Amino acid sequence: MGSGFNEPNKQRTLAELAGLIPDGASVALGGSFLHRGPFALVRELIRQGRRDLELIKQSPGYDVDILCRAGTLRRVRAGIVAMEGNFGLAPGYRKAIEQGKVELEEHACASLTAGLRAAAYGVPFMPCGGLHGSELPALNRWACLDDPYGSGGKTWVIPAIRPDFAVIHASEVDAKGNVRVRGTYHWDRIMSRAAGSVLVVAERMVDSAVFEREPEATVVPYFMVQALAVVPHGAWPGSCWPDYAIDYPAVERYMDATRPLDAHMAEAPETRETAHA
Repeated sequence: MGSGFNEPNKQRTLAELAGLIPDGASVALGGSFLHRGPFALVRELIRQGRRDLELIKQSPGYDVDILCRAGTLRRVRAGIVAMEGNFGLAPGYRKAIEQGKVELEEHACASLTAGLRAAAYGVPFMPCGGLHGSELPALNRWACLDDPYGSGGKTWVIPAIRPDFAVIHASEVDAKGNVRVRGTYHWDRIMSRAAGSVLVVAERMVDSAVFEREPEATVVPYFMVQALAVVPHGAWPGSCWPDYAIDYPAVERYMDATRPLDAHMAEAPETRETAHA
């Protein structure tokens, strides 16, 4: 991994971007629930028949559900999993876990973040508060260390979590690969620092002068990005603020268990983009 990070042209098609992720890879996905997830790339992984992937995300929903329905995943490391308040739980994901088709390493959002932070900082583990009284440490065999400074307290520590890839859906990129996210960027920043490679799907490409005027708004700098694709509405059926909101009717159709997955996939905006390419 890492080849191509300093290439002058990092732009790829969506299919080429997804093609960089091999079977068996571990993939951290940005966004949260139905908000600004890299869903176009998720669907492209399904189209390409990818198998045995590990998904890492603090708050997945549509992405983990559709990947489970398609048989793409072998393992999930996640905190809260849901389709959000309007739609309840993620039934495809739940079915895959209950039937043993997908292995689950269950986390709290904070413990998964701690593991990613450890990888980003180059240390073997990271302390995490708020786990006392939970069954998660025993379930995952996490260690609890005495305070080395003598307070008498104990702290659970989470082993480093280093995904092969972090995939982020961005508001804007430039040709160099600088990344900007409008609104909250959830856990995208720590994912990008923890992963071996960063792939980006963006709503639009802008001139580098936009980034130069506000360098503090850059979430991921160009030298961390391996490749990118520009896919308008690539977070559909989720939102990408302020460009578009959640397409609730499309999510409702996706949740209809009697409707084939192919019918949902055919609705996706990137299929229309491909048809017009």
